[in-house]
Amino acid sequence: MALILIIEDDAEARDVLRRGMIRAGHEVIEAANGAEGLKRLEQHEVDLVITDLIMPEKEGLETITEALEVYPDLKIIAISGGTRLGFDSYLKIARSLGAQRVYSKPVDLRELAGAVEELLANGA
Repeated sequence: MALILIIEDDAEARDVLRRGMIRAGHEVIEAANGAEGLKRLEQHEVDLVITDLIMPEKEGLETITEALEVYPDLKIIAISGGTRLGFDSYLKIARSLGAQRVYSKPVDLRELAGAVEELLANGA
């Protein structure tokens, strides 16, 4: 069982992700934006982060960059529902910044759980 931090500003989406990760056998802590997520990283020994990219306070790209500066081995999955630039652009940038997996919303929870297991097992 891993401790997963879910950073997502949409409460309903965060709840769906939380329930999916709990069903997959993991413990979950949550944050509603990147600033809150970075605080949670300081407070808990997290195994993996699932972060939205478009959020208030501190968006996901900035959160990924700052998190990896402090925790370079942190496993990160980025998700995005899209923006005026299109979600593909943000997901590509997230990948280039260090997210090991990227998904567009809505996320297939079985596929996401499989990616979580793979990252935790292989570290890739």
